[in-house]
Amino acid sequence: MTIGILLEMAQGERRVALVPASCASLIKAGHSIIIQSGAGAEAGFPDDAYVQVGAQVAARAEVLAQAACIAHVAVPTTAEIGEYPKGTSVITLVYPKRNPDTLAALAQAGVSVFAMDAMPRTTRAQNMDVLSSQNNLAGYKAVVVGANAVGRIFPLMMTAAGTVTPVKMLIYGAGVAGLQAIATAKRLGARVEVTDIRPETKEQVESLGAKFIWVEGLENVRIEGGYVAGVTDEILQKQKEAVEKSLFAADVVITTALVAGGKAPTLITAEQVSKMKFGSVIVDMATDAGGNCESSQHDTQVTVGGVTIIGGGNLAATVPTHASELYGKNVVNFLAHIAKPDGISFDTEDEIIKATLVVHNGEVKV
Repeated sequence: MTIGILLEMAQGERRVALVPASCASLIKAGHSIIIQSGAGAEAGFPDDAYVQVGAQVAARAEVLAQAACIAHVAVPTTAEIGEYPKGTSVITLVYPKRNPDTLAALAQAGVSVFAMDAMPRTTRAQNMDVLSSQNNLAGYKAVVVGANAVGRIFPLMMTAAGTVTPVKMLIYGAGVAGLQAIATAKRLGARVEVTDIRPETKEQVESLGAKFIWVEGLENVRIEGGYVAGVTDEILQKQKEAVEKSLFAADVVITTALVAGGKAPTLITAEQVSKMKFGSVIVDMATDAGGNCESSQHDTQVTVGGVTIIGGGNLAATVPTHASELYGKNVVNFLAHIAKPDGISFDTEDEIIKATLVVHNGEVKV
């Protein structure tokens, strides 16, 4: 099969779907790779690196004309959807619940779409899980962004001029991103507190040396595939009350909470922001899904009453080299699963294909 790689058109997207090492693996498996010239440059991979592993570098139109399958990263833009030839298969991030109009346009274009973000959270699909690989990097970068924005250093420091106290950090959510943020902040010397409405995360948080803020009523939270699928307003209110003391004392706050691919819950209100320390920083990692902070703006830094609020919706794209390497490995593993000698399998009896095939035969399957 001929697999195509295009230069991403989404604003701020610097990743590339397949890096040269990933291309080499696919070529060894019998596939052909054709990549748009310059597609990997922003991620640190020049055209020559692709040529060296046996990929063909071509103009965008040639890639679209030859590729039976296109490996993609960001949610396809309207312009990109308009370019896809009918019958093409596209492997990409698409977040079906957030982007119904995009899915409808893809169905109308007559392409088949595999949503990498819809990968089931099973052992069998673990090496294809792009949300884990990308959120892990994003959690690390969120701490770096927060450290850069706050006017303090993270660790305790004893100096001749006096003692510098460590930064107090509060993290909302102990998923992949949150756990990596904890580990990174602890390495930098911060004192870290964490809140999550999934009780099973308490042990993981404490194993990393952070303090877990307990919220009563967690037994009523509905979990699906490792994500919060449903939570009552009562529990969210209890969480708000339980964490306010830590929130108002925090120097850096990182929010990571998502609800099963839908709109992110509001965890920090504008009123709470008004009571936070002057000079404190919020890094809201959920702005792609509406944001966890009422005052945050997508991919924008704002200051409200002395509090800096950073909307970090696509932090993985700010470390494009490693993000592309990990994403590419996920795509290679996924292709090994769905690519058969006679082409791509659309067998929805397979749990991985059923979960990820969101558009096929002109129909939205979500």
